[in-house]
Amino acid sequence: MARINLLPWREEQRKEQTRQFVTVLGLSAFLTAAIVFLINMNIAGQVEHQQARNKLLKDEIAQLDIALAEIKGLEDTKQQLLARMEVIQSLQQRRPQVVHLFDEIVRTVPEGIYLREIKQSGQSLTIKGVAESNGRVSAYMRNIDNSEWMATPKLKVIETRKGSLRSSNFELTTSQSTPGDNQEEDS
Repeated sequence: MARINLLPWREEQRKEQTRQFVTVLGLSAFLTAAIVFLINMNIAGQVEHQQARNKLLKDEIAQLDIALAEIKGLEDTKQQLLARMEVIQSLQQRRPQVVHLFDEIVRTVPEGIYLREIKQSGQSLTIKGVAESNGRVSAYMRNIDNSEWMATPKLKVIETRKGSLRSSNFELTTSQSTPGDNQEEDS
């Protein structure tokens, strides 16, 4: 019988299988490395894209903060202008009151009273003068009480001077009013 040695064929088959295994293992390692590299590149790209978006958002937020500061400054300026407009409007409304007040002062002063000084502080008036008698001061206070542009006279001081001519120095306070105020009080 012929002897056939199958060992080299098996050994060659093992070598071939080992070589195929190493080749497949190398290809698998290469493919795995390539896939890991591609995944890493993809993730790095996404991180870079997100960082770019974050930077864009931060820049936009900074611009909006600047715009908000400008808006706040404009609102402050607007409030200042509105306050100025209110002051101007109140001055415009009160401008004719001064004329009426001086006219009313002239109309209310009775004969025998001479005014030396008139001071105004807000709506309050301080009037200093000289009267021939205390009765004239009383008449003056009644005239003020009946006036449309002045109200609530209060006598602070009255001093009688004796000499060749008998006279009294007086000081009284009153408040400035408008005819509309008196009508509202009467209602």
